[in-house]
Amino acid sequence: MNEFGENVYILDHPLITHKISILRDKNTGTNEFRQLVEEIAMLMGFVALSDLPMTKTPVETPIEKAETYVIAGRKLAIVPILRAGLGMVSGLTALVPSAKIGHIGLYRNEETHKPVEYFCKLPSPIEERIIVVCDPMLATGGSGVDAITQIKKHGGKKIKFVCIIAAPEGVRKIHEEHPDVQIYVGNLDRELNENAYICPGLGDAGDRIFRYEIGGERNEISCAMRRYSLRTKKEERNFFPLSYCRWPDLNRHGFPLDFESSASAIPPQRQAL
Repeated sequence: MNEFGENVYILDHPLITHKISILRDKNTGTNEFRQLVEEIAMLMGFVALSDLPMTKTPVETPIEKAETYVIAGRKLAIVPILRAGLGMVSGLTALVPSAKIGHIGLYRNEETHKPVEYFCKLPSPIEERIIVVCDPMLATGGSGVDAITQIKKHGGKKIKFVCIIAAPEGVRKIHEEHPDVQIYVGNLDRELNENAYICPGLGDAGDRIFRYEIGGERNEISCAMRRYSLRTKKEERNFFPLSYCRWPDLNRHGFPLDFESSASAIPPQRQAL
């Protein structure tokens, strides 16, 4: 039992700890950082999904007929918090390829440090699915609480929250606001600083996953997501079409084809895995 009580799981697996240590290194390049996030998400998913309900089904093997077990109920729903949460989707879907994918768009106001929602799309029927909300970092907990609240408003009931690193303040906030939600943390960091950044942390996960260069200028995949205006009269959001932003060619996972790779060789500790 940890300091947060029931439904909070702080993982201490050596492989997860090892990969998070490389993830923290400021010299870890974008390509390797992205791969590490996927690998950690897969390892954490193996633990977070260990309580999935099972049901018996008949199977005929090359030798004889047998009663075996398969996952019961509706297909799993994986809901990343945009944008950084997208980096964890491939690792989770590697475990459950048939999982349905939803999206919740939130970003942090740099002045108030509070989440601002701009998008929510969930697979139906969401109320019949086990839902895994994923975000690499859990800082203040505002985005996590808001994402879970939105899912519950749409009918979601069985929710798990998976994050790679977290500050105690964020874990405590989600657990207090949503005590029924299972929280899985790869590593519990020390604290938040005065700017609400996790310490020691790993920087901005979204920037490190999606950073790339176009024409010598820094750009981000989130440029189209964050460019919106608020119509004061109707109080509704008006999103600019994605074509208004310069947009690179993407691969099937939604990553730019021209991701920068680390110029240095893979560190010895990484080669050991």
